[in-house]
Amino acid sequence: MAEKIGVYFDLANIGGGLDAQYLADEAAKKWGALIAVTKLVDVLPKAVDEIKADIAGQGLDGVLLVGASPRLDNELYRFPVQVDYVNLREQCVLCYRNADGTPWNESAGAPADLTLMALDYVNMGVAKLQKSTAPDSAAITATPRILVIGGGWTGLTAAKEAADSGYDVVLVEKKDVLGGAVVNMPDSSPLTSPWEDKAKTNLADKIARVTGNKRITVYTSAVMEKLEGQPGEYTATIKTAGGSKTEAIGTVILATGWVPLDEKFLAPMGLGKSPRVMTAADFAKSLVAGNIPGRRIAFVLDTTIAEDAFRKQAEEAAAAAAAAEAAEAKDAASTEEEKDAGYVKEDLESFRHLQYSNAVNSVGMLRLANTVCERTNDDAQAFILYKNMTVPGILERFYKKMQDRLGVMMTKADVTEIREEGDHMVVACKNTLLGMDFDLDVDCVVLPTGLVPTTAKEVTVQFAYRQGPEFPDLELFDGYADSNYICFPYETRRTGVYSAGCVRQPLTLDACEVDAKGAVLKAIQCLEAAGRGVAVHPRALDNSYPVFNFLRCTQCKRCTEECPFGALDDDEKGTPKPNPARCRRCGTCFGACPERVISFANYNIDQIGSMIRQIQVPGDFKKEGPRVLILACENDAYPALDMAGMRRKAWSPYCRVIPVRCLGSVNAIWISDAMSKGFDGVMLLGCKYGDDYQCHFVKGSEICNRRMQNIAETLNRLGVQPERVEQLEVAIDEYDKVPGLIDGFVSRITALGPNPFKGM
Repeated sequence: MAEKIGVYFDLANIGGGLDAQYLADEAAKKWGALIAVTKLVDVLPKAVDEIKADIAGQGLDGVLLVGASPRLDNELYRFPVQVDYVNLREQCVLCYRNADGTPWNESAGAPADLTLMALDYVNMGVAKLQKSTAPDSAAITATPRILVIGGGWTGLTAAKEAADSGYDVVLVEKKDVLGGAVVNMPDSSPLTSPWEDKAKTNLADKIARVTGNKRITVYTSAVMEKLEGQPGEYTATIKTAGGSKTEAIGTVILATGWVPLDEKFLAPMGLGKSPRVMTAADFAKSLVAGNIPGRRIAFVLDTTIAEDAFRKQAEEAAAAAAAAEAAEAKDAASTEEEKDAGYVKEDLESFRHLQYSNAVNSVGMLRLANTVCERTNDDAQAFILYKNMTVPGILERFYKKMQDRLGVMMTKADVTEIREEGDHMVVACKNTLLGMDFDLDVDCVVLPTGLVPTTAKEVTVQFAYRQGPEFPDLELFDGYADSNYICFPYETRRTGVYSAGCVRQPLTLDACEVDAKGAVLKAIQCLEAAGRGVAVHPRALDNSYPVFNFLRCTQCKRCTEECPFGALDDDEKGTPKPNPARCRRCGTCFGACPERVISFANYNIDQIGSMIRQIQVPGDFKKEGPRVLILACENDAYPALDMAGMRRKAWSPYCRVIPVRCLGSVNAIWISDAMSKGFDGVMLLGCKYGDDYQCHFVKGSEICNRRMQNIAETLNRLGVQPERVEQLEVAIDEYDKVPGLIDGFVSRITALGPNPFKGM
């Protein structure tokens, strides 16, 4: 707890006519001896030495910097005591407008509402520091060894890169040979400049560089039997042909690759019915074996036929189920119809794996067509028929060169039928770039391969976690192990385990190499963080961690069940067993706890509650307006508010913003405190969630939304309308929408009238 605080007003970043001396005097008067120093400084960066001198001379144990947003320049201010910020620029002065909606004249001085808002924020900042203590270190002696699961192209690259970086490596491959899918590839897409020609994989050399490295221990014909512990202190049990082996591990790179999509999904296009129809993966195997199945080969990148067939089945099954229900004949037969409808729906969703894989298939078919022409001395003809040709980045050069390749013909086309006629196949093409429809006679048809991540089909790691042995299912990612493509690539929902290659997303070989290097850097970062006792992304370098008051714990298991990252195990009674190095410091656990027995040293229930109590709530609703509390997620909502303020996008002056680590950390007691104090509304502003977006802490916003029902029940018991509390979603780039969201909520609160507890 900070007991001697220095408050420094950054005049260069306040402005707006605010009387900083008045704010300083009022704060000193209110807090007494708690504030040991108050100073107005012209330019804060120039006052760093002065602040350090005050810390040493006055014995300060907390520093409060009043001025700009903490997001902008907090790296400049590293002091040996607790530091916090009061954002009077972006979320006070720059976003202010008069209560009647009219702009204000800055040269005329600060209006009373603006001064009141600024004073509230200063008092909230002091209360926050007062209820905060410097966290103790949770540093551990991290094992400098990286486990790589998967011995394919990505895994081999990761193992070599980690070893070259000075770390010991354990490589586990379930097959009896290394190389993965590349064993069955005759050539690679371009790997180096000028990115115009396919390349030799030189797989044998890549394997030799791994098996010959003294830092790398290789297990083949081996699988993960168990992974227990936490980053820096993992213990991996590996099942080998000679028995189980145990290795001390610091972090893990998951590079288990992909498996092909079930053949049934392309059966409507002839796969499995004719030997002249095969996937690109099987065609590549044929080339490796030295077999070229014909001289006229169609490479088809359009799966509309199969999609339409499954869609038709889904519609027919759904119609049959609806008809049975309408006829009130909902017996076992109709139940089977419903199951069929759901099954086909899942099949349609599985086509997404083909869509995700389109870039790999596009480049792969160009490469295979080139190989066919080379091996037949340009005697063969390769026809590439595409609906969407997707070529990533620099590989556009390869695509352009293949456009001029002798023997390769490519056109955009709707493939409407693939049929067998005698000893050849016929591919019906419409809407082509040639300006005509035609039937193409070929010896063989090559269809795209759906790259399905291994994590969608099997348990690849076998975690000894309370939450289960595998990665939690994330429907948004269709089985891919990466838990946040948008902000934190390579990261999974298991801290310390990083995914790379096609288990993360479909990639060409050159991209897999980049992916492997990125995952290695993340793994090293995690190792170093564990050794220092600080968090990894998104709260990088945060040295706090959840502390439990086990004397009051009721073993309800809510914290262990709701933690998005499996940071908490539990014993047979249900008592939480923390693993600090697994924790991402989101606070979801204490948001879940009904007994409020979980806290962080610098972020806790009492701290936010104390900040809420420092806000002045006017008693006259009609004359002075409502008062609205905004609890804003620090990852999307708070930055969006900052950016809105920077662009002078104003919102209601009746609001006060408190940043929270995640909406998952919001405890219902904060809302009860606000309502008891007389707040007229509480707005929970956080990340989007659902099918097309994701919270930085994976499920924080979604968990908060589920808790809203309990909050509504509590408000009803208090005699307060549940509509006074609302959760709204905003993405970090939707700063232009934030003022409208806030003003809309304030309008709804105004229409409801004053909180029944106001003035009590």
